[in-house]
Amino acid sequence: MSWEENVRKVVPYTPGEQPKISNIIKLNTNECPYPPAPSVKKALDSFEYESLRLYPDPGSGILINALSDYYNVPADQIFVGVGSDDVLSMAFLTFFNSDKPILFPDITYSFYDVWADLYRIPYKQIPLDEEFRIKKEDYYAENGGVIFPNPNAPTGLVEDLDMIEDILKNNRDVVVIVDEAYIDFGGKSALPLIDKYENLLVVQTFSKSRAMAGMRIGFAFGSKKLIGYLNDAKFSFNSYTMNRPSLELGAATLADKEYFADTCNKIIATRERVKPLLAELGFVFPDSSSNFIFARHKSVSGKKIFDELRKRGIIVRRWDLPRISEYLRITIGTDEQMDTLIESLREIV
Repeated sequence: MSWEENVRKVVPYTPGEQPKISNIIKLNTNECPYPPAPSVKKALDSFEYESLRLYPDPGSGILINALSDYYNVPADQIFVGVGSDDVLSMAFLTFFNSDKPILFPDITYSFYDVWADLYRIPYKQIPLDEEFRIKKEDYYAENGGVIFPNPNAPTGLVEDLDMIEDILKNNRDVVVIVDEAYIDFGGKSALPLIDKYENLLVVQTFSKSRAMAGMRIGFAFGSKKLIGYLNDAKFSFNSYTMNRPSLELGAATLADKEYFADTCNKIIATRERVKPLLAELGFVFPDSSSNFIFARHKSVSGKKIFDELRKRGIIVRRWDLPRISEYLRITIGTDEQMDTLIESLREIV
């Protein structure tokens, strides 16, 4: 018997490329094109490096209390982790344990099926409709849990709270997770529903709108009971998931509300300016409410455009998958970066 017979084998998630060169326009991983808030730099400059010899607060008090104040949610209804990926992974491990399949869209964040395979969770991917929309009736079937992003990724489409609440009403006996990584760029958060639905978990991140992808900070809101179960799993896995700098800098960014609003508004304004420019060039795309646009050209292949952009030092994201192989996911950069992108696309198409 080979030792490999007992290895847990999975096909890993493929993250967006992180090039080692600096003279490129990087529009492939939905990072914020602007720096973190000035309050973060101030906190970093005053950070006591000697404190790194000590373990961080396992309860993540400084960050959870800051989130509690900012969102007006009790601290015992908040969970934090090393990016929203860590939060979501822990949620899969904690809540999706029945023999029934969990449900999520067929075009969505591609980590969901990886976690399901890793934790041996049965799952079913529900096709989006022809317009890349979630059909709420598809989630009425018996299941072991439901998860979907809102806005969805990589389509960028946002669903309204009535649709989300309808799914919740029809899934009261399982945990429903709404992944809101991009909610700050459009749509309304499902956060107000957590007190109405004990089985709802709302997950967000500091990686996009708060320009802190490098710090890896994610958080979730839910009922006290739901968060309690998450913490039980966390403390059975790793008591010290959040390091000291992440806790302090994460709390610091929440203090600068004006900068946060300005950053989101700039990205939204650039996104809306770029949409008609892409359309003029022959691109079609869902009406994104996120910090990216998911576009295909009417006559030029996605692979050709992807390759030609790369030759010009512009990196976007492409998946060689059914239904979406002709699409490119283009992160919204600065106005200058997007102008360069548009000029390059004019040359290509």
